Amino acid sequence: MAAHTQNSATTFAINDSTANPAPLGLIGFGMTTVLLNLHNAGLFPLDAMILSMGIFYGGIGQIIVGIMEWRKNNTFGATAFTSYGLFWLSLVALIILPKTGYITAPDDSSMTAYLVMWGIFTGVLFVGTLRMNKALQVVFGSLTVLFFLLAAGDATGNHTVKIIAGCEGVFCGMSAIYAGLAQVINEVYGRTVAPLGLVRQPV
Repeated sequence: MAAHTQNSATTFAINDSTANPAPLGLIGFGMTTVLLNLHNAGLFPLDAMILSMGIFYGGIGQIIVGIMEWRKNNTFGATAFTSYGLFWLSLVALIILPKTGYITAPDDSSMTAYLVMWGIFTGVLFVGTLRMNKALQVVFGSLTVLFFLLAAGDATGNHTVKIIAGCEGVFCGMSAIYAGLAQVINEVYGRTVAPLGLVRQPV
C-alpha cells in the first residue's frame, strides 16, 4: 500500500509591534526647515547651527526613518523620508564642498535646476497625500510651493522672492512639526487630541 504524503502550507501572521517612525522624520524635517528658512527670511546668517541640523537631524535622522518605514512596508514613507534626508545632506554638501577648493560652487542656474527637480518630485508626492490626512497634504503642498519659490529666487536673483520663500518655508516646517507631534500626543493619550484631518477612503 503506497504511502501518501500531503503538503500543507502554514501561514504565520506577524504582529508588528514596532513604533511609528513617521513623527521622528516629520519633526526632524520640520525643525531643520524652519531654521533654514529663518535664515532665508534674513533673520540670521547661514552658519554651523543650520548645517549641523541639516547633517544630523534633517539628514541622517530622516534616512534612518526611511529605513524604518521600509521595514514597515510603507513605500511612500520610505521614499519620502529617505529622499529628503539625502536632500539635506546634498544641500549641506553644496555649501561645504566648494569651500575645499576642489569643486566649483553651483551658480544660480544650477541651483534653479536642483530646486525645480525637488519641486517636481515633491509635487508628485503631494498627489499621493490626497489619499492620506489633511496635515500631510499641507506639509507636501507647502513644500512644493517652497521649492518653486526658492527656484524662482535663484533664477531671478530677486531678494524679495527669497524672503517670501523664507516665510513660506517657516510655515511649511511648522506644519511638519505639528503633523509629527500630533501623532505622538494622540498615541500617548489614546485619542485625538491634535486633529490630523483624516481622509475618508472610498468604499
